[in-house]
Amino acid sequence: MRADARDNRARIMTAADEVFGRTPGASTDDVARLAGVGIATVFRHFPTKTELLEAVLTLRLERLRDRALELADSDDPGTAFYAFFTQVVSESASKLAIAEALAAAGTAIGADTQKAGQGMREAFDGLLTRAQRAGAVRADAQFPETYALLIGASRGATAAALEPHVRDRMLALIYDGLKPRS
Repeated sequence: MRADARDNRARIMTAADEVFGRTPGASTDDVARLAGVGIATVFRHFPTKTELLEAVLTLRLERLRDRALELADSDDPGTAFYAFFTQVVSESASKLAIAEALAAAGTAIGADTQKAGQGMREAFDGLLTRAQRAGAVRADAQFPETYALLIGASRGATAAALEPHVRDRMLALIYDGLKPRS
């Protein structure tokens, strides 16, 4: 891919992430306008809006996976685990908006997005395991229920449109339940 085409694709992805994360029903024209390219350029890279939405969701999941992997090297596994949990919940509204736009299009999630989601879940599991070994998360908190807490907190914060200070208090309650008992 030529340098200008790579640059256009990156600008389209950045714009789509912002536009669809804010307004699920936004159009590809909105994306093109924000990216500073013509609509034909958007469709040259992403023949359908669904493909663009899926590419953005995949990129978001990959970024979360990469962030979890980066935090896995932390000297403080407990802080790393809780920081990642907080990040996922804090960013959930725009990620869920993109996922809902895909669902509204009646499209099944593609292989790339599924792979990115699996990678993110595995990286989260790694953070959980390290935090448990460090004594920052109770040992009986298994991955399925801890991941369900992450998803539930994300969806709840988004559905209730929680103000940041209320979301942070909600997370403090969840974290209190995840901490080992003395």
